[in-house]
Amino acid sequence: MEELRILSPTAILGYGFPMESFEEGMKRKPHVIAVDAGSTDPGPFYLGAGKSFTDRNSVKRDLEIMIPAALEAGIPVIVVTAGGCGGRPHVEFAVEIVMEIAHEKQLSFKLAVIQSEFDREFVKENIRAGNISPLFPAQEIGEADVEESVRIVAQMGEEPFIEALDNGADVILAGRSYDPSVFAALAIREGFDKGLAIHLGKILECAAIAALPGSGSDCMFGYLHHDDFVLEPLSPLRKCTALSIAAHTLYEKSNPYILPGPGGSINLHHAQFEQIDDNKVKVSGSRFIPTHDYFVKLEGVRRTGYRTISCAGVKDPIMMGKIDAIVESVKERVENNFENYGIKDFFLDFKIYGRNGVMAIFPDIAHSAGDELLIIIEAVADTQEQADTICGFARSTMLHFGYEGRIATAGNLAFPFSPSDCKMGEVYEFNIYHLMKVEDPKTLFPIEYFQL
Repeated sequence: MEELRILSPTAILGYGFPMESFEEGMKRKPHVIAVDAGSTDPGPFYLGAGKSFTDRNSVKRDLEIMIPAALEAGIPVIVVTAGGCGGRPHVEFAVEIVMEIAHEKQLSFKLAVIQSEFDREFVKENIRAGNISPLFPAQEIGEADVEESVRIVAQMGEEPFIEALDNGADVILAGRSYDPSVFAALAIREGFDKGLAIHLGKILECAAIAALPGSGSDCMFGYLHHDDFVLEPLSPLRKCTALSIAAHTLYEKSNPYILPGPGGSINLHHAQFEQIDDNKVKVSGSRFIPTHDYFVKLEGVRRTGYRTISCAGVKDPIMMGKIDAIVESVKERVENNFENYGIKDFFLDFKIYGRNGVMAIFPDIAHSAGDELLIIIEAVADTQEQADTICGFARSTMLHFGYEGRIATAGNLAFPFSPSDCKMGEVYEFNIYHLMKVEDPKTLFPIEYFQL
């Protein structure tokens, strides 16, 4: 085989794609339809809660187009980080949808399901064996950290997908995966260069985001050869340029030349980006450098409490000019009110949009203010009831807080919603973000087959 063709329908399963673009992709006779279904970008909640951050109806819409088209063309469909996070409940979410589609459309095919969630005891055994190390900026972890974790997943490489393809799977649903691996697996199985295949996967994972104008809900097509690969958007509204593809190669990477993943890194020191026509770019020179040991990345979360928020607007320029002092005074009043009430261990924050709501995490950056503010009061405590109590008291305290120069005493805050307080439920944080050395990158990720 001199050319392997890959269709990437959308940046994340459930984000959708135009039918016109998808049909253009199928006209190019792809050898595989591959799609990434998740990310850590939405934060730790979805992994801990076992819920998908993509809508079920939207995921089903995408799959019920992709699967029948692939079966008709006689090519596989591979979906990774199923359900958004790739834990067991997320994979089950995707399996249920696929089986529903098979029943409704009377489809027959072989389904492979690959799990990537690890038992806590297995992770603790690897800590004792010295196989787990921090991934900067994470710190060393112990068995107590693992015990606190609600769910731990690992990013698999291409090896389990190759095994599933070897066993005749038509549709593959996998748990948490290294994003490019879903696009590179078939190519590596067919003997194409691993560095080029993974680099191509790095671009295709986000579909048309790498085009101009970029879009996460449009298709991208990849042509892999033995010495290069070519990228083409499938909508006439978009173009690939050497700059857009080179820029996307750097996307989410701290090192512009070395892109690490399971079992090694892509070395881009000799990569070349060439415009070959108005909307296509050819890339060459990418090399895969294996590491001495094989590592997979672990992602784990623990529950830290429950959250309640209240959103309110401020227009008074006098209050806006004193907002920092007011916030500190309200915090002191809340702490004083509950110090003898049995609620001591809580988190209270005021996110101030219109001044530094986005940039507040960078304390040394100068802040500019608009002519009105949105304040989000956030309380996190051990129980939902306690979070409700803290947030409600902070909200009422700020609503009627007296400050020098205040003219109207009816209330300082304008609430866009009634009720004003919103129960957000459980709060999670990442507590495991580490590398684990493994002997066999396949046996860790069990595969189950279903003949539908």
